[in-house]
Amino acid sequence: MSAKAENNRTLIIALAANLGIALAKFGAAAVTGSSAMLTEGVHSLVDSANQLLLIWGRRQSRKPPDRKHPFGYGRELYFWSFVVALLVFALGAGVSVYEGIVHIRHPEPAVSPLIAYGVLLVSFLLEGGSTVAAFKEFREAKGELGWFAAVRESKDPPTFIVLLENGAAMAGILAAAIGLGLSQWTHNPFFDGAASIVIGLILGMTATLLAKESKALLIGEAADPELVEGIRAAAAAHKGISGVGVVLTVHSAPDQVTAMLSADFVDTISAGEVERIVADIEAEVARRWPQVRRMFIRPEQGAAQIRQALLDDEA
Repeated sequence: MSAKAENNRTLIIALAANLGIALAKFGAAAVTGSSAMLTEGVHSLVDSANQLLLIWGRRQSRKPPDRKHPFGYGRELYFWSFVVALLVFALGAGVSVYEGIVHIRHPEPAVSPLIAYGVLLVSFLLEGGSTVAAFKEFREAKGELGWFAAVRESKDPPTFIVLLENGAAMAGILAAAIGLGLSQWTHNPFFDGAASIVIGLILGMTATLLAKESKALLIGEAADPELVEGIRAAAAAHKGISGVGVVLTVHSAPDQVTAMLSADFVDTISAGEVERIVADIEAEVARRWPQVRRMFIRPEQGAAQIRQALLDDEA
C-alpha cells in the first residue's frame, strides 16, 4: 500500500457523524428504555473518542526529530491506534456485553419503539455516508492488493480503522434493530439484551483485529518487499560495489522508513571512493523513495554470500 500519510478528512467526517449519532441514540435509549440502543450509544461515543485519538496521533507523528527522539515521533500514530483498539474492546465490547447480561437478568419492556427505529435508520444512513468516505480512501490506498491483504500490509492504521469501525457500527445497528423488533414482536425483552451481547461480540472481534495489526506496526514492521528490492538493486548498480547483503527496513510512520544495508566494496578502491559511493546511494534512494528518511550503509566483506547463507538457513 501507499506509504503516503493521508489527511484527516475521513476522520473528521466520521467524528461528526458519530457525535450526532451518539446523542440521538442516548436520547432514544432514555425514552425507549432499550438496552441495545444504550449500548449502541456507548459504541458511537467510543468511536467519537477514537477518531479524536487518531487525529491527535497523526498530529504528534509529524513532529520533527529532536535530541531526545532522533528518529522522530512517527510511532505516536501506531501507539494511539493500539489504544483505540483497547478502547473498542474494553469500553465498546465490554460495556455492550455487560449491559446485555444485566438487561437479560432484569428485563424491562421497551416503550416508544418507533423512536428507536427512526434513530437507528438515521444512524445507519449517517454511518453509511462516513463508511463510503472511508471506503474510497482505503480503496485508493490499497492499490492492486486484495482487501484483507491491504489491511495486513497497510502502514497507515487510520485508513483501515475507520473503515472497520464503521462496518462494525453498521452491523451493530442492524443487530439492535433486529433485537428491538423481536422484543416487540414476541413481547419478550430477552431479545433486546441478546442484541447488546451480539453487538459486544462484533466489537470484540473488530478490536482483536485492530489490536493485532496495530501491535505489528508498533513493534516495527518492514517496508514493502518492492521497496526493499528496489533499494538493493539501486545499491548493487553502483560501480565499486561487488555485492549487496542484507537490506533491513522499518516503518516509524506511514511515510517514514529507516533503511540499513550491508555492502561489499571492491577492495582496490580508496576510502574516499567508498564515501562517494555511499553518498551517491543515499542521494538516489532519497530521490526515488522520499519516504526513506534515513539510510545507513555498512561495509561488510562477503555481504552477498552472507545474505545467501541466511536465505538458505531460512529455507
